[in-house]
Amino acid sequence: MAWGDAKASKVRLLLFMASIILGIAAVVSIQLFSTNLKENIQSQSKTMMGADYIIDSRQEPTESAQAIIDSLNPNAYEINFVSMVAFPKNGSTKLVKVRGLEGSFPFYGKIQTLPEAAANSYQASGGALVDAALMLQFNVKPGDSIKIGDLTLPIVGALKSIPGSSAMSSSMAPPVIIPYSSVEETNLIQFGSRKEYQYFYKASDTLNLNRLKNKLEPLLEFENADIKTHTDATRRLGRSFENVGRFLNLAAFIALLLGCIGIASSVSIYIKEKLKAIAILKCMGASRLQSFLIFLIQIAAIGIVGGLIGSFIGIGLQTLFPYLLKDFLPFALDISISVKPLFIGVFLGLFMSVLFALLPLLRTWYVSPLEVLRIDEQAVQEPIKVRFMVFAAILVFLFLFAFWLIQNLFYALAFVMATVITFMLLAGVALGYIKMIKRFFPKHWSFTARQSLLNLFRPNNQTVVLVVAIGLGTFLISTLYFTKDILLTKVEIGQTTQNANIIILDVQPEQRSKVVQSITDKGLPLLNNMSLVTMRMHSIKGRLVNNMRQDSTTQIRRWVLNHEFRTTYRDSLVASEDIIKGTWTPKLNANDPVVISISDNLASDANITVGDAVVFNIQGVLMETTVGSIRAVDWSQIQLNFSIVFPKGVLEEAPQFHVVTTSVPNETSAAGLQRELVNKFPNVSVIDLRQVFSLVEDILDKVSWVINFMAFFSILTGIIVLIGSVRTSKYQRIKESVLLRTLGAKNKHILQITAFEYVFLGLLGSLVGILLALVSSLCLAVFVFKEPFSPSIMPFVVFLPGITLLVLAIGLSNIQSVLRSSPLEILRREG
Repeated sequence: MAWGDAKASKVRLLLFMASIILGIAAVVSIQLFSTNLKENIQSQSKTMMGADYIIDSRQEPTESAQAIIDSLNPNAYEINFVSMVAFPKNGSTKLVKVRGLEGSFPFYGKIQTLPEAAANSYQASGGALVDAALMLQFNVKPGDSIKIGDLTLPIVGALKSIPGSSAMSSSMAPPVIIPYSSVEETNLIQFGSRKEYQYFYKASDTLNLNRLKNKLEPLLEFENADIKTHTDATRRLGRSFENVGRFLNLAAFIALLLGCIGIASSVSIYIKEKLKAIAILKCMGASRLQSFLIFLIQIAAIGIVGGLIGSFIGIGLQTLFPYLLKDFLPFALDISISVKPLFIGVFLGLFMSVLFALLPLLRTWYVSPLEVLRIDEQAVQEPIKVRFMVFAAILVFLFLFAFWLIQNLFYALAFVMATVITFMLLAGVALGYIKMIKRFFPKHWSFTARQSLLNLFRPNNQTVVLVVAIGLGTFLISTLYFTKDILLTKVEIGQTTQNANIIILDVQPEQRSKVVQSITDKGLPLLNNMSLVTMRMHSIKGRLVNNMRQDSTTQIRRWVLNHEFRTTYRDSLVASEDIIKGTWTPKLNANDPVVISISDNLASDANITVGDAVVFNIQGVLMETTVGSIRAVDWSQIQLNFSIVFPKGVLEEAPQFHVVTTSVPNETSAAGLQRELVNKFPNVSVIDLRQVFSLVEDILDKVSWVINFMAFFSILTGIIVLIGSVRTSKYQRIKESVLLRTLGAKNKHILQITAFEYVFLGLLGSLVGILLALVSSLCLAVFVFKEPFSPSIMPFVVFLPGITLLVLAIGLSNIQSVLRSSPLEILRREG
């Protein structure tokens, strides 16, 4: 009987099947991708770094640091720096990362070049390996030459990949590898040059890297050096995907939750239409258990089939993620498919379908044979105790599922509680709306408007059920959309003539006026001409930094004690800064005490505030200062920001180098300016932010695609849930519409009454759902994603009218059979 009845009702069970398939597909695809990513990161952690551990320093290692480095016998080493290079063949210039290598690095993985032999011969031949994409861009080939500073080298091969370098970092500053012995000939290692020394080690399998790091890290930090292991690279890469992973898990949770609501709604419709048939079965001798099992078997079978289909769709979907995220990963992501997701999909499909269909299914148990003569849907109700037990089981399932997804007890509990609170608030709003209509009923409105309002609070009304269903679906969809915006609006890209898109770094004092002249001669604006002074902290609030480095109980973050600060001086704030404490000092006279402005993150990490004393070491000269103000700095803006800013009149005579910025209108102007500057001043570095903007836009587009795709899954599930929820009112509305037709109402009256009612319900449910989503998204932004929240207006201008129109369309479709047929025919069919 279960098989025969399911075949006859296959169209009605379509919504039920769709809810399961979409929810399971979202969960399986996200879980498979996350598992594959973690396994790849673990298995390829050495290949990502190319070594077991690395010791690096942002300056030439001190004598003590060099002694530690040498005692460990490095297997390879390099010096790297960012610089402009030129291709004599066509005069093109480009900002690159020059890596001077010595030794057999990498020890894991390999340098991939074209020709392949160039990776092993470039050091002996004295040639350069140039990024393959860069060579293609400037139409250069092996055999051509590249000019780095004062040195011109032959290009011996195209560099396709090297461990530790991702497509993203290569796009920002493409790598050029040269022999270590050739670096000095470039004459680019000067005062103010940003350089890094790295020493690569291959360790035995028995060496405990964590113990080695714990032993050496304090010693190296004291000498302004650092040690990194391949396990550190694994953790860092894992953290970089935390927010995207959290969002995808949230999308999976919401998709499944919407699917569960869809199951409950769809089965509720189905069982209501079967109550008379169940009563007839019981009159013919069927037991409670038999009638219950007929429909339980149907639901369980559909859950298993839906779980299987959803799992296969999820397996297909997760194969798209590696392609979309390849620019973020420093390795090729290998996809492996196991039987586990199929079991998860089938289990979830079976369990969630039976659990969330259980409440309407229990009505089959309590249908009396006597009720075959007259089925009253309100009379067939399960006991409150049974209903409470089912609700408790549902909450436990949601909590366990959320905990399994996000592996955080507090967040899992918070998600489930937020859903329950939203459910209660929506029910409260619906009940309050009913009371308000009763109290302030518009008696002078038209007949159709008054009749539609009466439908909202007369006996057997659907107001609370529909407002809760519509509101909860809208709430979950809007929460997903707002949360998506949290991740996608971190970087705002805007280019105007007032914004710098060319930054010229490492300009020496004697070059400053000539660089400015090169810019103005081309008719380009000079936007910034700032000076940079490097310094370190000597003492903080009277305590020597050297002493604090050895104090394990200090509350000051370690980076503050070791960092070489690049500071500037100016008399005004920039657009990315706001004073949050103290007073901004634009300029000082010769004998005035020195006051500085620091960023809020530095104030927190250094445990200092306005009025505290800080002494700086500026190239061997000590300078006493006092914190005069604290600034909130928006570091996400693509421009030069500083942790420490001095007023004018203090650092003008200190050793310094300069940064000049301008704005170019097009690619031709940018290329011409860069070519001239590199030819005249080989040591300067030119950053073309137009390329950075383009790269960031491309990255955001890909991340946006992944996030939007998963959001689409949940939104599609939500729409199906809304369709099912509104269709639950069909059973009651058909009877009422038939009675109105019998009393003489015309089709247009019935259409107007139905339209007004569903517009009221759609507007109320969707508006409350969106407002609640605003609150929940704010909490997610602050406590989970730890990002600023800038809500989009899109849910208000698209979801609010869109969901209202969807509810209206479904509501009107419910009465099409009434409008097309005679009242007697409808009463026979429905009765």
